[in-house]
Amino acid sequence: MTQQPATRGTGRRAGVLVLRLGGLVALGALAGLGQAPWALWPLTLAALTVAFFLHARATRPRAAFGMGWALGLGYFLLTLHWIMQPFQVDAARDGWMAPYALALMAGGLALFWGVGWALAQRWRPAGALALVAAWTLAEVARSVLFTGFPWALIGHVWIGTPLAQLAAFVGPHGLTLLTLLGAAALAQAGRRSFVLAALPVVAGAVAWPLLDPGPAPAPDATLPLVRMVQPNAPQDQKWNPDMADVFYNRLLDATAASPAPDLVVWPETALPYLLEYATPAFETISDLSRGAPVVLGINRREGSRYYNALVVLGRGAQVLAIHDKAHLAPFGEYIPFGDWFARFGIHGLAASEGGGFSAGRVGDVLDIPGIGPALALICYEGIFAEEVGAYTRRPRLMVLITNDAWFGTDAGPQQHLAQERLRAIEQGLPMVRVANTGISAMIDAKGRITASLPLGAEGGLDARLPPALPPTLYARWGDWTALVMLILVSLAALFARPRFSIDPRRARQ
Repeated sequence: MTQQPATRGTGRRAGVLVLRLGGLVALGALAGLGQAPWALWPLTLAALTVAFFLHARATRPRAAFGMGWALGLGYFLLTLHWIMQPFQVDAARDGWMAPYALALMAGGLALFWGVGWALAQRWRPAGALALVAAWTLAEVARSVLFTGFPWALIGHVWIGTPLAQLAAFVGPHGLTLLTLLGAAALAQAGRRSFVLAALPVVAGAVAWPLLDPGPAPAPDATLPLVRMVQPNAPQDQKWNPDMADVFYNRLLDATAASPAPDLVVWPETALPYLLEYATPAFETISDLSRGAPVVLGINRREGSRYYNALVVLGRGAQVLAIHDKAHLAPFGEYIPFGDWFARFGIHGLAASEGGGFSAGRVGDVLDIPGIGPALALICYEGIFAEEVGAYTRRPRLMVLITNDAWFGTDAGPQQHLAQERLRAIEQGLPMVRVANTGISAMIDAKGRITASLPLGAEGGLDARLPPALPPTLYARWGDWTALVMLILVSLAALFARPRFSIDPRRARQ
């Protein structure tokens, strides 16, 4: 009997802890609603503002780590829920792994947020600017470490709004920093900081109409006509021999349609066999394209190595150029450290032995007859802003081919498309995006979609290729502008904390 009060107290504390963690997870999910397809950026900004108040309550780095991790868990559980879709292609065999994959992915990425929150608390307890700097650094870290995964970055919530045009100057990480800086300023409550709290609202209101590119101009009939071909091959049927001719004929029929285009683009792995066996198909494709070059995806082999490739097909079925996918998806396209394991007698995982794809070269710019130099991108490569800008000569356009059928018809394909709109803004270049099951789209140099084929549609889409703009600041300097901004915010956190912090005692009231 004497131990019952202590037991009840322990249970009560555990219950409070669970409620707090649950609340943080829910707040993180609320912050994720600014991403595509929801695009509810005001909820993201509100959730981030609350997060700065909550960080002020953390009195130890360990507590701050737990809060940041729980917040990140909710954010990534929502924004990356599409990661379960590949396991449903063969649900009877792989479906049981889907929830574990999502939990591990979300929990692992949330560690970056937890470390950032703990670093901010230890670096400058309750300092809002310290959290801005450390949280931005956490987002940068998850974009580059362990091959990187810059998906659903905080700054991506502005895609589709005029503020996304800032990416032409500061890139994706600069957008993240500015978003967190705005939320931190909004969190400055009280009379003394009213002006400071109003700054992001006023700045956003002024910048919104100034940055708004408006609707895309009417197509110029003198510009090249590009045909984007979408066969709509669901992933569970794509490699079915009985369906191969169905999807192939869809591609051919759309290619042969009138009027004759200046460029035809097919999606990733459009043909279900290796490049070395594709000559008969290439002859048919070349005839039907009536002299227009064709860009298509196909796998190829070189010795014992395999590559996920994009080829430019010219007149007479001639292969004019090849780009091998450079940034491969770990576990999806290769096994990390597979070649290293082979040295110790563990075979079957090494890319050099055919255990997955080998990587090509970043920044391949291929010449397309009648069109000009094109930056070639395959699927996953389009999410890495710094690699997209790693070309050695400026292209006329970007061509991205992908197979988003792996990711269903929900958030995954839409988030992928949103990121490619941002790449167009960053580089000041139009992008031709062709997806196996959608969304295929023509994107102009301001990130506006001028034509598109929706998810689950089949056929060809004709659109004029928009003009390229002069190189943007981001195209010239890359992430250096964002790095300078991050350094300035970090210095301000060290030397100006009394002017820009949340009083923990006030935050607890």
